Formats: sequence, structure tokens, C-alpha cells
Amino acid sequence: MKKDSGMRRLAMVLGLALLGSCGGGSSINDSVAPPLAITSPANLSSGLNGVITLTATATDNVAVTLVEFEVDGVPVGSDSSAPYQASVDTADHAAGQHIVRARARDAAGNVSPWATATYRFGGNSEVPKGFTKDENYVTGLSSATSMAQASDGRLFIAQQGGTVRLFKAGQLSVLPFLQLTVDSSGERGLIGITLHPNFPATPHVFVHYTTTAVALGGTHNRISRFTALGDVADPLSEAILVDLPALSAATNHNGGALHFGLDGKLYVGVGENANGARSQDLTSPFGKLLRFNEDGSIPADNPFFNTQQGQARAIWAYGLRNPFTFAVQPATGRIHINDVGNATWEEIDVGAAGANFGWPNSEGPDNVRGNIVAPLFAYKHPDAAPPGSGPGGFFTGQSIAGGTFYPVTGNFPAPYRGNYFFADFLSKFVARLDLANDNAAYAFASISDSPVDMVVGTDGALYVLGRSSVTRIGAP
Repeated sequence: MKKDSGMRRLAMVLGLALLGSCGGGSSINDSVAPPLAITSPANLSSGLNGVITLTATATDNVAVTLVEFEVDGVPVGSDSSAPYQASVDTADHAAGQHIVRARARDAAGNVSPWATATYRFGGNSEVPKGFTKDENYVTGLSSATSMAQASDGRLFIAQQGGTVRLFKAGQLSVLPFLQLTVDSSGERGLIGITLHPNFPATPHVFVHYTTTAVALGGTHNRISRFTALGDVADPLSEAILVDLPALSAATNHNGGALHFGLDGKLYVGVGENANGARSQDLTSPFGKLLRFNEDGSIPADNPFFNTQQGQARAIWAYGLRNPFTFAVQPATGRIHINDVGNATWEEIDVGAAGANFGWPNSEGPDNVRGNIVAPLFAYKHPDAAPPGSGPGGFFTGQSIAGGTFYPVTGNFPAPYRGNYFFADFLSKFVARLDLANDNAAYAFASISDSPVDMVVGTDGALYVLGRSSVTRIGAP
């Protein structure tokens, strides 16, 4: 009955419109979109399970012809007559935060803005329907910290103790690709790895590690380049590119990640070594994202090249606490920096030359003032009051880690492409940030290992590096 009634209403409205256009009556002259509201479930509903009915109200001076519903940017149904409804099986979605959108169309072709509601789905689903998850894709790792993949599919996996392992053709190499002597206490050790953009034609592998060499007055972090000879590194090929200043007695907040930007420059995340004041100090490389030429020299177009001296000239962005991971979008060069928080917030910052992200004066969205750049997205350690109402919605965690952009091509469904995927080391979730829909964040997966890094593989799958394994999440 409801469907037939809706069809009759639609036919009536279209008939009126046709008559008006033919001069047989008053034409529909309407430029106002129909107001719409999502009424059920209530916004910020939590623990939703099973099949739920989404309901919206919409009104118009002539008639509402259609209401469309989406979950996480994916269409889930439409309705042409009130009450406007669509059904969603929560089991088709990973447990956690999801965002419903609805919009209405009227007979004149006006379309309302999307109305949104934020929900927390319960249940035991660990990935969306149709996706596959293999938590044993790579096993046998020891305190892994970072990984990179070559165009030929080989995974280069850095372990905190100083070993680089190679995963090739479904096997983890017995012989290390590289073995370094490192200080691995606390958060020190081998903490970052990346490949030359033209690898393997240019067979250079770049690493960020804590050396026990006494140069520069004590233990410090170093950026070096090695030459690959097939599946092993030439142990005599180390070219030391950068020796950062000596570390304090604190063994935490070293940062670690390093990646090449689309500009061909080498970007390196450096923590503030547990001294927040360093993050705002433009004479110090600590608490910064640094930018180098591939040979370790400093580009003359860096934002502070002409106002600072020495390694401070390498500063590209500052005000960071512990940028353990960051990622570069393949098509645009956009950089997202994952800055591990202190007591309250974890944040994702959009990198920009000369940007100040505020630490220690600001964390997350708190105390953003003056020249401080607010984070693109932040989530809290504890739940907001009421849960779901804060900037990060229902997401909670204590150590943002791992991050990668899914390319606009690839075998993930279209709504997932161009998304930014990030993870939390302690909460063990993987989420996606929808840059095309107001940077909304949705639950994507949960894993049993503690995630530290992510890449999109040459096969289009998402690879999540944990401390002892790599999880592969494949498309439907």
C-alpha cells in the first residue's frame, strides 16, 4: 500500500508540473529545498544491533518525491512516501562509529543538504561486509615499527631491535635484509624505513634509527641510506645523511616515520624527546617535521631556511609532540601527520610549510589560538559526555599510529577510495576518514595485534603492521 501511494503521489506531482509547463495551469515555481530531519534512531544512539530502521521526516510546499539514505557515504536505500525509511543490518558494518546521512528531493528538482546522525554499532563484525581480513598474512615479527613496499610487491619491515626483514612471495626471509646496531630502549631503535621513489631502479633504502655511536656527545637518532643488492643491503654502503642532536635521558617521543613527498624531498617526523618546549623552539629540530634533499642536504626553499642556522633550517612544520607516523597522498602530495597525544587528544594534522600545530600549548582542538593550526580530526582518550558528542564522536584511544591514503584507483569500492585510513595502537582499531564528506570518521576494522603502520599494497589491499604481524584486509 505504501509503495502504491507513493507512486500515485509522484505521478500526480509530475502531472501538475507537465500541465504548468504547457500553459494549462499554474507552473511550479519552486527554488526551496524540502527541510529534512533524521528522527530514528536518535542521534548518538549507541550499541545498535541487528537490523535497524532509519527514519526521516521531510516536508515541501508541493511534494517530497524521494528521500535517500546513506551509511558512511554508501547508499543503503530510498523512499518516496512518508514515513521515509530504509533498513540497515548493523552486522554488515564493523563495530564502532558510523554516520547516517539523508537528503530529500522535491518535484521541482530541489535537493536538501545532507542531514547526519552519528551512531555506534555493536556486534562482533570486524570488517565491513564482503571485505576479508587475514591476521596471519605475515607472522613471526619482533617489535615491528615501520614498513615500506616496493613496486615489485616486496615488503620491507623494520624491527625496533635493528633488523629489517623482507617479506617476498609469501615468505618472511630468514636472512635479514639489514642488521643495525641500535639502542632500542623505550621508544628508541630502528623506528622508520622508506624506499627511494624510483626503487628498485634506484636501489636506495632509507632508515631512521637510534645509534649508540658517541658522536655529537651521546646517543642520538640518525638518518642513513643503504644500497640494496637484490634481497639484502650492502652492509658497507651506509651513507649517513643526518645525525640529529644527542637525546636526553628520556627514551620516549622519538617520532620515526620518513617518506618522500611528491616534490622528491625526504620528510622525517621527529619527536620532542619528552621536552615539550622544544616543539615551539625554531632553533631545535625536535618536535618537528623536517624536510631534506635525498642526499641529506637542506632545501633552500624550506620555510625557515633564511632565518635559522644548521639543522633548524630543515624545519618544515613544528609544534608536534610525537609524530610517529605520517603519510603522503600519492596523487596530490597532501601530508597527514599523526601526532600522538598526551592526556586527552590524539590528532591528525594537515602538513603545510611553516605550520605550527601548537604542542605543548595546544592539544587536539583545545587552546587553538593565534598562529596555531587546528587538527583536521581529533579523538579523545575517554568518552565525551554524553558519549559520541565530542569532535571525534565515539572514537577513543591513546596512541594514534599508522596512516595511509587509499588511492582514487584501486579495487576497494568507490566510497572508500581517496579516504585516509588511520589506526590506534592501544584501542587496536582501524578507521577511515572520508575527505569527501566533511572529514567524517567511520569504523573500518579491528585487529588483535597493536597497529604501528599501514600501507596500501600493490594489489590494492590494506596492510596493517602490528608489533608481531601484518594483517591484510582485502576488498569485496
